Amino acid sequence: MIRVARFLTLFAALALIVGLAGTVTAKGRHSHAKDKAALAKEVPSDLTPPASAVLLFELSAQGDQIYTCAAKPEDPAAFVWTFKAPQAELFNDHGEVVGSHFAGPTWQGQDGSSVKGAVVARAAAPSKNAIPWLLLEATSHDGDGVFSTITHIQRLYTKGGVAPTTGCDATHNGKEVRVPYKATYAFYNPAAS
Repeated sequence: MIRVARFLTLFAALALIVGLAGTVTAKGRHSHAKDKAALAKEVPSDLTPPASAVLLFELSAQGDQIYTCAAKPEDPAAFVWTFKAPQAELFNDHGEVVGSHFAGPTWQGQDGSSVKGAVVARAAAPSKNAIPWLLLEATSHDGDGVFSTITHIQRLYTKGGVAPTTGCDATHNGKEVRVPYKATYAFYNPAAS
């Protein structure tokens, strides 16, 4: 009975991966019409996962970067927009919503599995009007499914999401703003032994 349950869980995860996998195209997502070698040259080497990690799938994200106006810790008289959390939907190559991205940072699939990560490296985006590209390492997982084996996540090909440069002062302390952004997230897991 346990073997049957494990098989069904694995089968469901594989079916979801098939639904998630593919190239990322329409809806403002990065087009992978170029070959993978050309794309790899665009990604800074310090954002490359370990050699033991294998690309499992890529998803595009569209949503908001949320910022809060708060006093600077080192100068309570000065205020700055401070990053609070992302809130975005994750799309497969068919433009279907297959998950969400939220505080943690966390990525959660429709199968209920999720992965939480921590930034290990960052690089400026090619556009000054876009949030940085990142390499994250998984810190925890929930559920059995497509995100349960993810070890590394890349945030690439970002558009927008940069904190405002004005409008944050003592009279706006605690105010939140949402800045639209788009990105491609690449998810890696360990190579099969």
